[in-house]
Amino acid sequence: MLARLRTLEDAAGRIGTVLDERAVCEDLAALLCRHGCEAVAVDVRPEEGAAPRRAALAGTAELLDGAEPALPLPGEDHRRAVAWESRAGATPVHGLSVPLVWEGLVHGAVIAVRAVGGPFTAHETDAVARAVRLAALHLGHARRLAATEQTALHLQQALVAEPGRPHPNLQIAGRYLPVGPRTLVGGDWFETVRLHFGRSLLVVGDVMGHGLDAAVDMNAYRSALREVASTDLPPHRVLRRLDAFAEEGERRPATCLLIQVDPARGAATFASAGHLPPVVFAADGSAEPVELHVGPPLGTGFGGYESVTRTVTPTDTLLLFTDGLVERRGEDIDVSLARLAALRLPAGSGPDEVVEEVLRRLDARNAEDDVAVLAARIRERPAQPPAS
Repeated sequence: MLARLRTLEDAAGRIGTVLDERAVCEDLAALLCRHGCEAVAVDVRPEEGAAPRRAALAGTAELLDGAEPALPLPGEDHRRAVAWESRAGATPVHGLSVPLVWEGLVHGAVIAVRAVGGPFTAHETDAVARAVRLAALHLGHARRLAATEQTALHLQQALVAEPGRPHPNLQIAGRYLPVGPRTLVGGDWFETVRLHFGRSLLVVGDVMGHGLDAAVDMNAYRSALREVASTDLPPHRVLRRLDAFAEEGERRPATCLLIQVDPARGAATFASAGHLPPVVFAADGSAEPVELHVGPPLGTGFGGYESVTRTVTPTDTLLLFTDGLVERRGEDIDVSLARLAALRLPAGSGPDEVVEEVLRRLDARNAEDDVAVLAARIRERPAQPPAS
């Protein structure tokens, strides 16, 4: 009895500490090998009706040769543990097969064997079955989490992959990199909006938090931005409207950077709501951060947004980005921004080259947070032939 209690206490403390399907299976296999089993295999169906695949293996694998999970038939007890005996050469092998069941469906099985110690006792069988049931519960939670993450990721990728079209007088390039397949997706996004008189609005934002709720709020901000931008307000007044929208709708706070580009005038007007400043890459490949007033994040209701205008030429490439591109844990943000400002790219790099080089040199694909970047450059007009 004490041994069974120790097994269950160990199971409660070790299984499910990470909501990842493979990790749960590996924790279960390792735990059973510490409590009377010499080899354990965990087979999981990727989806209902599919053939099981081996998700984890621990102990002496040779003892599992020829062992097959004894899955219950329709109408049988779905939670029963099946004992059996086979041979590994001249050695008798005693085993248990326990189905992995959650929400009334069999999603796989656990095979536990040993050659020393004789057949599993009733107490041992009960302890193994209870540990498997606990693991099955965590597997169910892990699969729900994975499905939520996938939904959020698909939503965000679909949204970010389809920014509005700017005027043809701008070249643009954008990339979105989620932090990792097992981390909840965040609210990073970018957008371009076509305005009157050949102008375009460039936008990058970051909704606080992660997961499906952050992605939904990101979509709400993006939709509101398109509507407000259509009124042709200057960037700082667009931010005021978005701030009011966020407050009224109780949206999550978000940072946002707007750049209104006017190719005919060779000018760009900037406004920021708590967002990091953009960088301008000159024709020689050098980087220059743009100095601008940074107001509070959207959704705080404090206001105080201001615009600043500077000259841009067809040889300048504007780079907007979210903080995941530059921030590093334990590092002051000024140091992080200085690293970006110190980059020297190949002369004449266009938006695509700037994006790819910056992502590569800052190792953005291994960043600690989601990364969204947007680059833009005024398209040079073809030379007009002299009047005859």
